[in-house]
Order: sequence, then structure tokens, then C-alpha cells
Amino acid sequence: MTAQFLGPLMFVVAFTLIFTGYPVAFSLAGTALIFAALGVGLEVFPAALLLAVPERIFGIMSNYILLAVPFFIFMGIILERSRLAADLLTTIGQLFGRLRGGLALGVVFVGALLAAATGVVGASVVAMGLISLPVMLRYRYSPELATGVIAAAGTLGQIIPPSVVLVVLADQLGISVGDLFLGSLLPGVLLASLYAAYVVAVAFFRPSVAPALPTESRSRFGKGLGRRILGALMPPLVLIVVVLGSIFAGIATPTEAGALGAVGAMALAASRRRLSVAALRGALEETARLTTMVVFLLVGSTVFTLVFRGLNGDLWIEDLLTHLPGGRFGLLVVANLTIFLLGFFLDFFEIAFIILPLLVPAALALGIDMVWFGVMIGVNLQTSFLTPPFGFALFYLRGVAPPEVSTVQIYRGVLPFIGIQLLGLLLIILFPELVSTLLD
Repeated sequence: MTAQFLGPLMFVVAFTLIFTGYPVAFSLAGTALIFAALGVGLEVFPAALLLAVPERIFGIMSNYILLAVPFFIFMGIILERSRLAADLLTTIGQLFGRLRGGLALGVVFVGALLAAATGVVGASVVAMGLISLPVMLRYRYSPELATGVIAAAGTLGQIIPPSVVLVVLADQLGISVGDLFLGSLLPGVLLASLYAAYVVAVAFFRPSVAPALPTESRSRFGKGLGRRILGALMPPLVLIVVVLGSIFAGIATPTEAGALGAVGAMALAASRRRLSVAALRGALEETARLTTMVVFLLVGSTVFTLVFRGLNGDLWIEDLLTHLPGGRFGLLVVANLTIFLLGFFLDFFEIAFIILPLLVPAALALGIDMVWFGVMIGVNLQTSFLTPPFGFALFYLRGVAPPEVSTVQIYRGVLPFIGIQLLGLLLIILFPELVSTLLD
């Protein structure tokens, strides 16, 4: 009875510490060690179980799948710092700008392309915020529409492969990264299409908030546009084909493809004479910082999960989730609602490492397909980048937006796209073939 009481209490204490602002990795590991000591003192937790901690940490450090994370992060940062993303944004903006709402459509198109080339949200949002936002505001776009479409398009890097979050999800779910990449491709394209449809609808019904470029701007930009389009599109397209093609064709593992993409990004930057020592050092430092954060989170969550299971907390969670009203449907509702609400306050890595180990046993017990489940969670986690007050895409955009754009305008701008995200999530739940078609 005491062990059953300690498991739920441990869960509550960990989340209380997290919501007070204490670092998540240390909140999880510290809570685990405190409750392990309590369990040993009350003779409901075997002290010998803690001997598995070093072995689990070594397993994390030697995990071949997770090695893809720093490669994809590095590839995205190199593309952003070498201004290859900037070239793409500028050129596509000029191509679509002659249409009403065209600049916003160009942002969606480039966001999807950068997602497939980088898989890093920060790089996409910062690049588009620095380059596209001033242009859209100059041509009298509504600040809400401009900021909303930039933030939303930037988050496509979480669901369109190769995505860092999909690599982490595959590891946590115990499934193939390649299968999860393949399953998420159509849902990612669906979300980008829904964004584009919304922009077209806004431009049609409210032309004043999304005007076309003036005639003189179109003629000035149109000179040599075809050549510039090819020059801007080819480098990222080649990188996408090499990275994703090698994975889908079975030639390379995601880790090997990530390494190939990192080398390819450096080669593309060098071919444009933009691979400076300073840019390379900055990319390496940023990659090391982000990778270290991921590893510390994973270590903390691993220690937490070990102790939580030692106190039979996993059995309590599994019993609770498998006996929800509605069976599988009840689990899906609770899982998605929990992840969506936590997305208002926590980073997607934190949600993946804390919540997924609790959901997976129940999902397996109810016979849910893990690839479909992973794509569904991936889309839900993507929404966490847009939800105020702690959506990371909002922070990135606020950091590069002009002073005349207020935080409230950014928040209002993302609300329609949060609704679109939830619509996309509902479509994936109702039509699982969106995930299974390419796998079949």
C-alpha cells in the first residue's frame, strides 16, 4: 500500500518542481533519488535497483540512434548561418509576391522546404523572422498574419523529416526512425497545405491584410528570377534528396544520413564561400549546447523512470490508462489532451522524455500501432511550439521581430494556426491511412 502511494506522490512532486522553474533534468533526477531513499527506508524499494543507473546512462551515451540528433542540429545551423536559407527565402518571396497573399504563401513553401533540409525549428523561425517579416510589414501585411504564418511554418521542422523530435520519439517508442520518418511525411505535407489554404482564404476574404507586391516591385524583382530560383532551390533540394533518399532507400541509417547531411551542408556552404571559421565554431558550440541539454534531460528522465517503476508507479499508470472509459479512444483523448496542455508550459523534449514512457505500455496493451501513435504525438508536440506563454517558436520570433510588432500581436497571430494544428491532429486520428499509406 505504501509503494502504491509513493509512486503517484513522486509524479506530483516532480511536476511541482518543474512548474516552479527548477531545471527539468535535475527535478527528475533529484525527485527520483529522494523517493528511492524513502522507498529503501520504508522497505518498499530494492536498493540494488540503483546499481542499474550507471548501466542505463552508458546505454544512453552509446545509443547509435540518438547520435543522429547532433548531426541534424549541426546541419540545420550550418544552413542558417551560411545564409543558404536566406537566399531561398528571398527568391521564393519574389516568386510568390506577385500574388495576393503571395509573400505568406512563400513563407509556407520555404518553411516546408527548410523543414526537410534542416529539421531544426529555431533555425527556420529565426531565418524567416529576420528576412521575411520586415518585407511583409513593409508591404502592409497584417502583423498578426505575418508573425503567425512565420511561427507556424517554422514549426514544420518538427513533423517533416528529417526531424530531431522524430528521432527522439522513435527511440522512446522503440520503433524504426525510418518508419517514423516515412509515416510523418504525408501528415507534414498536409499541415503545410492547410496553412497555405488558410493564407489563400484570408487573402481572398480580407485582401487588405495580405496585399500583392506593387507593380514596380514585381518588375524590379522579376529580372533574372528564373536563374535565381534554380540557384536558390538546388542546394537544399540536393541535400534533401541525399539525406531522405538514402534513408528511405535503405542505403543509410538515419545516423549515417545525418552525418552525410552535416558534411553536405558544410560542402554547400563552402561552395558559396560562406564557411568561415567563426561560423563553423558557432555552429559546433550551438550543437554541443543543444545536444548536452537533450542528453541531460534523457539521463534525468531515465533515473526517474527507473525509480518510478521500482515503486510500481508504471503499473499504476498503465492500469489507470487501460481502464479509461472508451478504451483506445479514451487513451487517445487523455494522451493528446495531456500533451497539448503540457505544451503551454514545457519544452517538447521534456514532454517526450517524461510522458512517453508512461503512455507506451498502455498503448501497447491496447494494441495501438506505434508508428501511427508516434506521428500523432509528433503533431501534438509541434503544437507546443505555438502555444503561449512558453511556445519556443514565439520566443524565437519575439527575439528577431521589429519593436513595432507587439508580443500580443504575435500571440493573436498564432491562434488560427493552433486551430489548424488541432484540425490536422484530428484528421490523423480519423484517417490513419495518412500515416500508413507510404509505409504500405
